[in-house]
Amino acid sequence: MKTGFLYAGQGSQYKGMGRDLYEKYPAFREAFDAAELPFDLHSVCFDDPDDLLGQTEYTQPCMVAFACGVTAVLRENKVLPDVAAGLSLGEYSALEAAGVFDAKTAITLTAFRGRAMAEAGRGIQTGMQAILGMDEKTLQACCDEASSEGVVTISNYNCPGQLVIAGEKQAVERCAALAGEKGAKRCIPLKVSGPFHTKLMAPAGEKLREYFRTIPFGTMQFPVLFNTLGHEMGSEDTIPDLLVKQVQTSVHMDAAIRRMLEFQVDTFVEIGPGSALSGFVKKTARAEGKKDITIYNIQSAEDLENVLSALKK
Repeated sequence: MKTGFLYAGQGSQYKGMGRDLYEKYPAFREAFDAAELPFDLHSVCFDDPDDLLGQTEYTQPCMVAFACGVTAVLRENKVLPDVAAGLSLGEYSALEAAGVFDAKTAITLTAFRGRAMAEAGRGIQTGMQAILGMDEKTLQACCDEASSEGVVTISNYNCPGQLVIAGEKQAVERCAALAGEKGAKRCIPLKVSGPFHTKLMAPAGEKLREYFRTIPFGTMQFPVLFNTLGHEMGSEDTIPDLLVKQVQTSVHMDAAIRRMLEFQVDTFVEIGPGSALSGFVKKTARAEGKKDITIYNIQSAEDLENVLSALKK
Protein backbone atom coordinates (compact mmCIF):
# COMPACT_ATOMS: atom_id res chain seq x y z
CA MET A 1 0.00 0.00 0.00
CA LYS A 2 1.19 3.50 -0.86
CA THR A 3 -0.47 6.54 0.63
CA GLY A 4 -0.92 10.06 -0.71
CA PHE A 5 -2.10 13.01 1.36
CA LEU A 6 -4.13 15.70 -0.39
CA TYR A 7 -4.74 19.04 1.35
CA ALA A 8 -7.84 21.10 0.56
CA GLY A 9 -7.70 24.70 -0.63
CA GLN A 10 -9.88 27.60 0.38
CA GLY A 11 -13.51 27.59 -0.61
CA SER A 12 -14.48 24.52 1.41
CA GLN A 13 -14.28 26.23 4.82
CA TYR A 14 -17.33 26.33 7.06
CA LYS A 15 -18.23 27.69 10.48
CA GLY A 16 -17.42 25.19 13.21
CA MET A 17 -14.74 23.32 11.31
CA GLY A 18 -12.24 21.67 13.63
CA ARG A 19 -14.12 22.24 16.88
CA ASP A 20 -14.60 18.52 17.65
CA LEU A 21 -10.99 17.78 16.68
CA TYR A 22 -9.75 20.58 18.95
CA GLU A 23 -11.74 19.23 21.87
CA LYS A 24 -10.64 15.59 21.40
CA TYR A 25 -6.97 15.63 20.39
CA PRO A 26 -4.20 17.39 22.37
CA ALA A 27 -1.87 17.16 19.33
CA PHE A 28 -4.46 18.97 17.22
CA ARG A 29 -4.78 21.72 19.85
CA GLU A 30 -1.03 22.20 20.09
CA ALA A 31 -0.60 22.62 16.35
CA PHE A 32 -3.75 24.74 15.96
CA ASP A 33 -2.59 27.10 18.72
CA ALA A 34 1.02 27.32 17.49
CA ALA A 35 0.86 30.79 15.94
CA GLU A 36 -0.03 34.18 17.38
CA LEU A 37 -2.33 36.02 14.97
CA PRO A 38 -3.90 39.51 15.04
CA PHE A 39 -7.36 37.91 15.43
CA ASP A 40 -8.94 35.15 17.49
CA LEU A 41 -8.44 32.02 15.39
CA HIS A 42 -10.80 29.97 17.57
CA SER A 43 -13.62 32.50 17.30
CA VAL A 44 -13.38 32.83 13.51
CA CYS A 45 -12.99 29.11 12.86
CA PHE A 46 -15.49 27.74 15.35
CA ASP A 47 -18.14 30.48 15.64
CA ASP A 48 -17.46 33.11 12.94
CA PRO A 49 -19.72 35.72 14.56
CA ASP A 50 -18.67 38.47 12.16
CA ASP A 51 -18.71 36.45 8.91
CA LEU A 52 -14.95 36.71 8.49
CA LEU A 53 -14.23 33.10 7.59
CA GLY A 54 -15.01 33.66 3.91
CA GLN A 55 -12.49 36.50 3.59
CA THR A 56 -9.18 35.22 2.27
CA GLU A 57 -6.99 36.89 4.92
CA TYR A 58 -8.90 34.89 7.55
CA THR A 59 -9.68 31.78 5.51
CA GLN A 60 -6.08 30.93 4.78
CA PRO A 61 -4.64 30.69 8.32
CA CYS A 62 -7.82 28.99 9.56
CA MET A 63 -7.61 26.29 6.89
CA VAL A 64 -3.90 25.73 7.46
CA ALA A 65 -4.32 25.58 11.24
CA PHE A 66 -6.97 22.91 10.72
CA ALA A 67 -4.68 20.95 8.39
CA CYS A 68 -1.66 21.24 10.69
CA GLY A 69 -3.75 19.95 13.57
CA VAL A 70 -4.93 16.89 11.65
CA THR A 71 -1.41 16.22 10.39
CA ALA A 72 -0.07 16.41 13.95
CA VAL A 73 -2.46 13.68 15.10
CA LEU A 74 -1.63 11.50 12.10
CA ARG A 75 2.10 12.04 12.65
CA GLU A 76 1.77 11.19 16.35
CA ASN A 77 0.21 7.89 15.29
CA LYS A 78 2.87 7.24 12.65
CA VAL A 79 0.44 7.64 9.76
CA LEU A 80 2.56 9.39 7.13
CA PRO A 81 2.26 9.59 3.36
CA ASP A 82 4.64 8.46 0.66
CA VAL A 83 3.82 11.65 -1.26
CA ALA A 84 1.65 14.73 -0.73
CA ALA A 85 0.08 17.62 -2.62
CA GLY A 86 -2.34 20.43 -1.90
CA LEU A 87 -4.75 22.56 -3.88
CA SER A 88 -3.42 26.14 -3.94
CA LEU A 89 -3.39 27.11 -0.24
CA GLY A 90 -3.27 23.39 0.57
CA GLU A 91 0.26 23.24 -0.83
CA TYR A 92 1.46 25.03 2.31
CA SER A 93 -0.17 22.37 4.47
CA ALA A 94 1.51 19.66 2.39
CA LEU A 95 4.87 21.37 2.89
CA GLU A 96 4.24 21.58 6.65
CA ALA A 97 3.46 17.85 6.69
CA ALA A 98 6.71 17.17 4.84
CA GLY A 99 8.78 19.15 7.36
CA VAL A 100 9.53 22.24 5.26
CA PHE A 101 7.68 24.43 7.78
CA ASP A 102 6.60 23.88 11.37
CA ALA A 103 2.96 24.59 12.24
CA LYS A 104 3.67 28.06 13.64
CA THR A 105 5.52 29.13 10.49
CA ALA A 106 2.90 27.66 8.13
CA ILE A 107 -0.02 29.39 9.88
CA THR A 108 1.78 32.74 10.22
CA LEU A 109 2.98 32.58 6.62
CA THR A 110 -0.46 31.88 5.19
CA ALA A 111 -1.94 34.71 7.25
CA PHE A 112 0.58 36.97 5.50
CA ARG A 113 -0.24 35.36 2.14
CA GLY A 114 -3.95 35.91 2.69
CA ARG A 115 -3.43 39.60 3.42
CA ALA A 116 -1.14 40.03 0.41
CA MET A 117 -3.66 38.36 -1.90
CA ALA A 118 -6.54 40.41 -0.52
CA GLU A 119 -4.58 43.62 -1.10
CA ALA A 120 -3.61 42.58 -4.65
CA GLY A 121 -7.27 41.91 -5.51
CA ARG A 122 -8.67 45.06 -3.93
CA GLY A 123 -10.56 47.24 -6.42
CA ILE A 124 -10.66 44.55 -9.12
CA GLN A 125 -14.04 43.24 -10.24
CA THR A 126 -13.29 39.55 -10.12
CA GLY A 127 -14.84 36.57 -11.84
CA MET A 128 -14.28 32.83 -11.62
CA GLN A 129 -16.22 30.05 -13.34
CA ALA A 130 -15.92 26.28 -13.47
CA ILE A 131 -16.09 25.05 -17.06
CA LEU A 132 -17.31 21.48 -17.37
CA GLY A 133 -16.95 19.15 -20.33
CA MET A 134 -14.49 21.16 -22.43
CA ASP A 135 -10.95 20.34 -23.52
CA GLU A 136 -8.05 22.59 -22.57
CA LYS A 137 -7.19 23.67 -26.10
CA THR A 138 -10.70 24.89 -26.90
CA LEU A 139 -11.03 26.71 -23.58
CA GLN A 140 -7.65 28.36 -24.04
CA ALA A 141 -8.87 29.66 -27.41
CA CYS A 142 -11.91 31.11 -25.64
CA CYS A 143 -9.62 32.82 -23.11
CA ASP A 144 -7.50 34.26 -25.90
CA GLU A 145 -10.55 35.67 -27.67
CA ALA A 146 -12.07 37.07 -24.46
CA SER A 147 -8.81 38.73 -23.40
CA SER A 148 -9.85 41.82 -25.38
CA GLU A 149 -12.27 42.41 -22.45
CA GLY A 150 -9.55 42.08 -19.78
CA VAL A 151 -7.51 39.43 -17.99
CA VAL A 152 -8.87 35.88 -18.12
CA THR A 153 -6.93 32.65 -17.87
CA ILE A 154 -7.33 28.97 -17.03
CA SER A 155 -6.53 29.12 -13.34
CA ASN A 156 -7.18 25.52 -12.33
CA TYR A 157 -6.73 22.24 -14.15
CA ASN A 158 -8.67 20.13 -11.65
CA CYS A 159 -9.45 16.81 -13.31
CA PRO A 160 -10.69 15.43 -16.62
CA GLY A 161 -13.69 17.48 -17.69
CA GLN A 162 -13.28 20.22 -15.10
CA LEU A 163 -11.34 23.42 -15.67
CA VAL A 164 -11.66 26.80 -13.97
CA ILE A 165 -11.20 30.25 -15.47
CA ALA A 166 -10.46 33.37 -13.43
CA GLY A 167 -9.61 37.02 -13.91
CA GLU A 168 -11.51 40.24 -14.46
CA LYS A 169 -15.28 39.78 -14.30
CA GLN A 170 -16.18 41.06 -17.75
CA ALA A 171 -13.52 38.96 -19.47
CA VAL A 172 -14.44 35.85 -17.49
CA GLU A 173 -18.11 36.23 -18.40
CA ARG A 174 -17.21 36.69 -22.07
CA CYS A 175 -14.98 33.61 -21.99
CA ALA A 176 -17.72 31.53 -20.34
CA ALA A 177 -20.21 32.65 -22.98
CA LEU A 178 -17.81 31.61 -25.74
CA ALA A 179 -17.22 28.28 -24.00
CA GLY A 180 -20.96 27.67 -23.90
CA GLU A 181 -21.22 28.41 -27.61
CA LYS A 182 -18.36 26.01 -28.36
CA GLY A 183 -19.77 23.03 -26.50
CA ALA A 184 -19.02 23.28 -22.78
CA LYS A 185 -21.57 21.23 -20.85
CA ARG A 186 -21.90 23.76 -18.04
CA CYS A 187 -20.34 27.04 -16.92
CA ILE A 188 -20.77 27.58 -13.19
CA PRO A 189 -19.98 30.96 -11.57
CA LEU A 190 -17.96 30.55 -8.36
CA LYS A 191 -17.79 32.87 -5.41
CA VAL A 192 -14.29 34.27 -5.12
CA SER A 193 -12.76 37.30 -3.42
CA GLY A 194 -9.88 37.88 -5.83
CA PRO A 195 -8.42 36.96 -9.24
CA PHE A 196 -6.37 34.11 -7.79
CA HIS A 197 -3.83 32.23 -9.90
CA THR A 198 -3.72 34.92 -12.54
CA LYS A 199 -1.10 37.56 -13.35
CA LEU A 200 -3.19 40.05 -11.38
CA MET A 201 -1.74 38.41 -8.24
CA ALA A 202 1.82 39.43 -9.19
CA PRO A 203 1.98 42.06 -6.39
CA ALA A 204 1.19 39.33 -3.85
CA GLY A 205 3.92 37.18 -5.37
CA GLU A 206 6.50 39.92 -4.88
CA LYS A 207 5.46 40.43 -1.25
CA LEU A 208 5.81 36.70 -0.68
CA ARG A 209 9.28 36.72 -2.27
CA GLU A 210 10.42 39.29 0.28
CA TYR A 211 8.74 37.49 3.16
CA PHE A 212 10.36 34.17 2.27
CA ARG A 213 13.79 35.73 2.86
CA THR A 214 12.90 36.01 6.55
CA ILE A 215 11.92 32.41 7.28
CA PRO A 216 13.74 29.06 7.26
CA PHE A 217 12.86 26.30 4.80
CA GLY A 218 13.48 22.75 5.98
CA THR A 219 14.22 19.65 3.90
CA MET A 220 11.27 17.66 2.62
CA GLN A 221 10.90 14.31 4.38
CA PHE A 222 8.83 12.96 1.49
CA PRO A 223 8.03 14.32 -1.99
CA VAL A 224 5.54 17.16 -2.41
CA LEU A 225 4.03 17.64 -5.86
CA PHE A 226 3.88 21.34 -6.71
CA ASN A 227 0.89 23.14 -8.23
CA THR A 228 2.91 24.99 -10.84
CA LEU A 229 4.59 21.80 -12.05
CA GLY A 230 2.11 19.01 -11.47
CA HIS A 231 5.00 16.91 -10.15
CA GLU A 232 7.92 17.04 -7.74
CA MET A 233 10.49 19.84 -7.96
CA GLY A 234 13.65 19.47 -10.02
CA SER A 235 17.24 20.31 -9.19
CA GLU A 236 16.83 23.72 -10.82
CA ASP A 237 13.77 24.62 -8.70
CA THR A 238 13.54 26.21 -5.26
CA ILE A 239 10.52 26.09 -2.97
CA PRO A 240 10.34 29.90 -2.53
CA ASP A 241 10.41 30.45 -6.29
CA LEU A 242 7.69 27.83 -6.85
CA LEU A 243 5.47 29.40 -4.19
CA VAL A 244 5.95 32.89 -5.65
CA LYS A 245 4.97 31.53 -9.05
CA GLN A 246 2.08 29.51 -7.63
CA VAL A 247 0.04 32.49 -6.46
CA GLN A 248 -0.04 34.03 -9.95
CA THR A 249 -0.13 31.04 -12.31
CA SER A 250 -2.30 27.99 -12.95
CA VAL A 251 -2.80 25.10 -10.53
CA HIS A 252 -2.19 21.69 -12.15
CA MET A 253 -4.03 19.44 -9.72
CA ASP A 254 -4.94 16.94 -12.43
CA ALA A 255 -1.28 16.34 -13.26
CA ALA A 256 -0.37 16.01 -9.57
CA ILE A 257 -3.01 13.31 -9.08
CA ARG A 258 -1.83 11.46 -12.18
CA ARG A 259 1.71 11.66 -10.80
CA MET A 260 0.50 10.13 -7.53
CA LEU A 261 -1.00 7.27 -9.50
CA GLU A 262 2.38 6.85 -11.24
CA PHE A 263 3.89 6.58 -7.74
CA GLN A 264 1.52 3.60 -7.33
CA VAL A 265 -0.48 5.43 -4.65
CA ASP A 266 -3.60 3.39 -3.98
CA THR A 267 -4.77 5.07 -0.74
CA PHE A 268 -5.63 8.77 -0.80
CA VAL A 269 -6.35 10.81 2.32
CA GLU A 270 -7.99 14.20 1.75
CA ILE A 271 -7.37 16.51 4.71
CA GLY A 272 -9.61 19.52 5.14
CA PRO A 273 -13.25 20.54 4.92
CA GLY A 274 -15.16 19.39 1.87
CA SER A 275 -14.50 16.53 -0.50
CA ALA A 276 -13.62 18.26 -3.77
CA LEU A 277 -10.21 16.61 -4.06
CA SER A 278 -11.71 13.17 -3.48
CA GLY A 279 -13.94 13.85 -6.47
CA PHE A 280 -10.95 14.89 -8.57
CA VAL A 281 -9.16 11.65 -7.63
CA LYS A 282 -12.14 9.51 -8.61
CA LYS A 283 -12.48 11.17 -12.02
CA THR A 284 -8.75 11.10 -12.72
CA ALA A 285 -8.36 7.48 -11.62
CA ARG A 286 -11.31 6.49 -13.81
CA ALA A 287 -9.76 8.25 -16.80
CA GLU A 288 -6.45 6.49 -16.15
CA GLY A 289 -8.11 3.09 -15.79
CA LYS A 290 -7.19 2.75 -12.10
CA LYS A 291 -9.88 0.90 -10.17
CA ASP A 292 -8.34 -0.40 -6.95
CA ILE A 293 -8.00 2.82 -4.97
CA THR A 294 -9.26 3.80 -1.53
CA ILE A 295 -10.14 7.38 -0.60
CA TYR A 296 -10.55 8.76 2.90
CA ASN A 297 -11.62 12.26 3.84
CA ILE A 298 -10.86 13.89 7.20
CA GLN A 299 -13.25 16.65 8.20
CA SER A 300 -14.21 15.56 11.70
CA ALA A 301 -13.00 13.65 14.74
CA GLU A 302 -15.01 10.64 13.59
CA ASP A 303 -13.32 10.75 10.17
CA LEU A 304 -9.91 10.93 11.80
CA GLU A 305 -10.68 7.96 14.06
CA ASN A 306 -11.70 5.93 11.01
CA VAL A 307 -8.45 6.76 9.21
CA LEU A 308 -6.36 5.91 12.28
CA SER A 309 -8.17 2.58 12.64
CA ALA A 310 -7.50 1.76 8.98
CA LEU A 311 -3.95 3.03 8.55
CA LYS A 312 -2.26 3.12 11.96
CA LYS A 313 0.69 0.73 12.03
